[in-house]
Amino acid sequence: MAKGTLVQKIIAAHLVSGDPAKDAQLRIRIDQTLTQDATGTMAYLELEAMKTPHVATELSVSYVDHNMMQNGPENRNDHLYLQTVAAEKGVIFSPPGNGICHQLHLERFGRPGKTLIGSDSHTPTGGGIGMLAIGAGGLDVALAMAGQPFTIPTPKVVGVKLTGRLRPWVAAKDVILKLLSILTTKGNVGSIVEYFGPGVADLSVPQRATITNMGAELGVTTSVFPSDGRTREFLRRQGREQDFAPFGADADAEYDRVVEIDLDALEPLAACPSSPDNIKPVRELAGIKVGQVLVGSCTNGGYRDLAMLAMALKGRRIHPDVTFGIAPGSRPVLEMLCANGMLGDLVAAGARILEVGCGPCIGQGQSPADGTVTVRTFNRNFAGRSGTKGDQSYLVSPETALAAALTGEFTDPRTLDIPFPAVAEPERYTSDDAHFQQPVPGRGIIRKPTIGEPPMNTALPENIDGVVVIKVGDKITTDHIMPAGVHLKLRSNIPAYSKVVFECFTEPGKPSFAERAARVRDAGKHGVIVGRDSYGQGSSREHAAICPMYLGIKVVAALAIERIHRANLVNFGIVPLIFRDPADYDSIAEGDSLAFAGLPGQLVEGGEVRGTLQKADGTQREIVFTHPLSAADIVLVKAGGRLNC
Repeated sequence: MAKGTLVQKIIAAHLVSGDPAKDAQLRIRIDQTLTQDATGTMAYLELEAMKTPHVATELSVSYVDHNMMQNGPENRNDHLYLQTVAAEKGVIFSPPGNGICHQLHLERFGRPGKTLIGSDSHTPTGGGIGMLAIGAGGLDVALAMAGQPFTIPTPKVVGVKLTGRLRPWVAAKDVILKLLSILTTKGNVGSIVEYFGPGVADLSVPQRATITNMGAELGVTTSVFPSDGRTREFLRRQGREQDFAPFGADADAEYDRVVEIDLDALEPLAACPSSPDNIKPVRELAGIKVGQVLVGSCTNGGYRDLAMLAMALKGRRIHPDVTFGIAPGSRPVLEMLCANGMLGDLVAAGARILEVGCGPCIGQGQSPADGTVTVRTFNRNFAGRSGTKGDQSYLVSPETALAAALTGEFTDPRTLDIPFPAVAEPERYTSDDAHFQQPVPGRGIIRKPTIGEPPMNTALPENIDGVVVIKVGDKITTDHIMPAGVHLKLRSNIPAYSKVVFECFTEPGKPSFAERAARVRDAGKHGVIVGRDSYGQGSSREHAAICPMYLGIKVVAALAIERIHRANLVNFGIVPLIFRDPADYDSIAEGDSLAFAGLPGQLVEGGEVRGTLQKADGTQREIVFTHPLSAADIVLVKAGGRLNC
């Protein structure tokens, strides 16, 4: 690990075991956790399964911000369970309508130098306030709440040196889009991004949080900014100056790689369909018609972003061909906009005010029309994530979104005939914590009939009689594996949710993945998934491992498997394997047999695994795999997952 970095200092202060100089993995103490309702229900069911009477962290918070549409009883059933289990286990509860976990945690609970893991991949938002904040599967978060250390790869630290100052109409969002154009969304597993340099001082904590939030799309473990005078000022304005502590890298810090970004040279950028690293300058997209503009989410739903829109739109109207939605990131932000009249300016301009929550960012409403462009200030634009098949989703800054909303087409905001709205940071942010519910045990836990139990796996068989149930390509996201949107309400019902695994690849009139996998399982064989590069990127949803496990999947083989998903596979007893020769991927077809004799004995730390591929014509040949498993991981997969240990 690079010397003298902020990352090194925070890890050293929390190190439980492992030597950064020689060990591939480190175990660190976790100070804080957060969960959200789409992943949190299973996390607390797992915590209950561990017989944990009370959380052992300094602070744990359960947020409801995802499943709030309540189409049917399932969502509200989950909320009641989360509210009552939090009260019993010593967890603060944030009810629906209070705000998105990442923004609220940054505003009210984030502390420089602390460690945080959350059951959401955008937990690194906390890096904007100087935390080592990491997304993880729900089971890992449950273990942290139970007082167990968290395992991370010994990181390579990528230093991003910022110089200069952002110019008018260029935003923090453009900083992370620029970095995505350089590092892309793959090949960064095991790295942590650390920002430094004179340009850091130009960025407020909310701007830094925008950058660390979307840093999740890089595939890195997390991203972090130093805690400095701007951090102290933010905490003072939040009424929490006592939580400030200075943290930064040494002047002579050494990084494993350095990327330089000149803020003066940045221009408005956009992530084009359908990947966050498909970056183009907005000026090159000028003239493309836009049918929908959405501003908000945990990436750009803060006060500064929405106040900028309100100031620019005052006395103006959005283009008649555009539907324009605003989703504030937290209740305090919405309260401030109400109090100063800016919400009225947004409504008068034609904005639709959406609920304070994740909403359209996760496919919960506001799906665009067929064949139209949607421009969003969110963090992901994976194909179909908006809820519309074949969508054309672009990710941009609020400044670029404003220009599209006013003109009805992609427009470089620097060309608008509008003075740049210089938003003054509030002297005091609204910081009413009355809506947070402090834990008061004794009422009992409410569990409605739609909430099941965490499914248990069996121990890894001696021999895997595998069948390739599906073969997929590059950049398969957890959205591909486990769709969100209308299916999110099934998260507490594994048998029902398992029916839609890989739903996006189901061809009309043909058996679904779930049907094929169940057929293999019921025949006494074992399911295998074959992927290519960057398999399992995106959301931290552990259901992308739980549901395949429930359907009998024992092995996932790919050219590369992303960090959180790989950990989730291990947690639920699925063996992650890496093709030693990429050409072997090409030789495999769906329906082929892929057998592993004596697989538990083959799993040796740093070793290889040999399997036998049998084609439909009966021909056989050996395929050699490597694996990323530590000695502790091997114990888990042999047992059939962490809940069996």
